[in-house]
Amino acid sequence: MMSENENLFDVTGKRILITGSGRGIGKHLANTFLEHGAYVILNDIDPDRLQKARDDFREKGYSTELHAFDVTNESEIKKGIEQIVKKHTSIDILINNAGINRRATLLELDEKDWDAVLEVNLKSMFLMSRTVAPIMIKQGGGKIINMASLLSEGARPTIPAYTASKGGVKMLTKSMAIEWAEYNIQVNAIGPGYFKTEMNTALVKDEKFNQWVLESTPARRWGELSDLSGTALFLASRASNFINGQVIYVDGGWLASL
Repeated sequence: MMSENENLFDVTGKRILITGSGRGIGKHLANTFLEHGAYVILNDIDPDRLQKARDDFREKGYSTELHAFDVTNESEIKKGIEQIVKKHTSIDILINNAGINRRATLLELDEKDWDAVLEVNLKSMFLMSRTVAPIMIKQGGGKIINMASLLSEGARPTIPAYTASKGGVKMLTKSMAIEWAEYNIQVNAIGPGYFKTEMNTALVKDEKFNQWVLESTPARRWGELSDLSGTALFLASRASNFINGQVIYVDGGWLASL
C-alpha cells in the first residue's frame, strides 16, 4: 500500500508542454523532466532550433515531440494544441517559458521592441493558457507554470519592457489561479534571479556587471540552470496540489536582502 508521501514528486508519464524549449531555460527544464520520466513536448518558433534540441536529447537516449508554432499567434496556437491533443488526449502540465528582451532606456526604446517583448513574454502566456485550460478542465485538472523573474518585483535601467512584462506575469499568474483553482488547476510561477543563460552571456562577461551581481546576491554567485530543476519538479508534481497563485523566487537570497 502506497503511503501518503510516497512518490510525492513523481512526474513519470506526465505530458509536459514547454514553450521556448529549443534552448536556454526551456531546454534545461525539458531535460530535467525527461530525466524524471515525463513525456516532453517541445515548442519553439524556430524549427531548426527545435530539431537541434531533439537531436541533443536523442543522444542521451530520450524521445521528445516537436511542435513549432508562434506562441503570440492564437491561430497557430490552436492548431498546435489540437495536434497535440489529437495524439495524446491530454496535457498534464504547461510551462510558459518563451521570452525575449530588448535593451534600451525608456526614452530610446522603440515602440516595436516594446510590443515584441510584451507579446512574447506576457501575451503568449495569456493565449497559451486559455487554450490549454479548457483541456485541463475537461480532464479533471492540471498545472500551469509561468516563468516570471526577479524583475517581477524590481527594476533596473534599460529593460523597461522586460520589467513590465514580468510584473504582468506575476499578476496574470494570480488571475489564472483564482479563476481555475476550482477545476483542480494550479497556476504558479518561477522567478529566477540572475542566471547564466544564453540571454545573459554578455552580462556575465561584463566585469563591472558581473561584480555587481556577485556583491548583490547573498549566495555570491550567479544561478546555474540546475538550480531551477527542483522548483520546477515541485510545481509540476502533486506535492504542490494546494499551492496556487504563487511566485517562487530562485534568486540566491536577492529579494531577502536590503
